[in-house]
Amino acid sequence: MISDIPFIENLKKKIPSLDENWPRYKHMLEERTVPPRTVLIHKGEFVKTIFIVKKGCLRIWFDDDGRDITVAFFFENRPITSLHSYRGTNETSGFVLESVETTEFYMVSAENAALIYQENEKLKDFVLEYTLERFDTYMALFLSRIRESPEERYLNLIRQQPDIISRVPQHYIASYLGITPVSLSRIRNRVWKEHKKKLV
Repeated sequence: MISDIPFIENLKKKIPSLDENWPRYKHMLEERTVPPRTVLIHKGEFVKTIFIVKKGCLRIWFDDDGRDITVAFFFENRPITSLHSYRGTNETSGFVLESVETTEFYMVSAENAALIYQENEKLKDFVLEYTLERFDTYMALFLSRIRESPEERYLNLIRQQPDIISRVPQHYIASYLGITPVSLSRIRNRVWKEHKKKLV
């Protein structure tokens, strides 16, 4: 049921016209469920489809000469699309969008998204706010690679994004932190030993 996604309900509360027009829009959302490791956007594709996660997790990653680099994870109530395709330059995606676990989501086609956007002026404010939020997140990730040690990055991840620690496989976490799975295993062991010392 589409109304059970808090993201959509909150958006309707912020934008009255969206709430008023919703009976015309709700059929535009196509519901899908995919198993883990299903690719929704391939590198080199031009995709304007918008995905809204109902349950599960998606990740964005790119291939750095054979090395998997994870850029972001998207859990429940988060929208995601290829920002490259919305820049007006016809630039294809340089990233891959893939499911991490069995994931339920809604899809909005480019045509339907354009119609909804045109008929609801205040959506511009939301899109701008969301884009800036993503920019801040990516900038923080970039700076953490420069300023922090791998262990500091791991500890911050535990504090700031516990969902990633509890739900994402270790090799994807290592990819996100910019380290190898072996290094992550060593860091986890050190952190656990320090934690045990404090409990004694």
